[in-house]
Amino acid sequence: MNFLKVEIFIPETFVVELANDLNEADILKEGCYDYAFSTMRVEGHWRPLEGADPYDGDVGKVQVREEIKMEFRIREEDREEVQRIIDRIHPYEVPVVNYIPLASFDD
Repeated sequence: MNFLKVEIFIPETFVVELANDLNEADILKEGCYDYAFSTMRVEGHWRPLEGADPYDGDVGKVQVREEIKMEFRIREEDREEVQRIIDRIHPYEVPVVNYIPLASFDD
């Protein structure tokens, strides 16, 4: 089975809703555990350009805000479902979501 590490940068107020929806879809399940994910506070930087409709900030001005980096592991086949859940909940026009392939080790 192939796994991906998912990293999402998201405002803190959306973390619980995203975690709940991912968990309800059995995405955050690891063995006999669920809600298996990590968070870390990070400082996000961005500048909305002309044509943007930013969730936070003003067009043409560099923004710096605290965000949460949320990390968890998924089965590769769940990637599209995970992205649909993220797109439904995440407030940014272009959410930063990294899908990183993980090495697999056979016994």
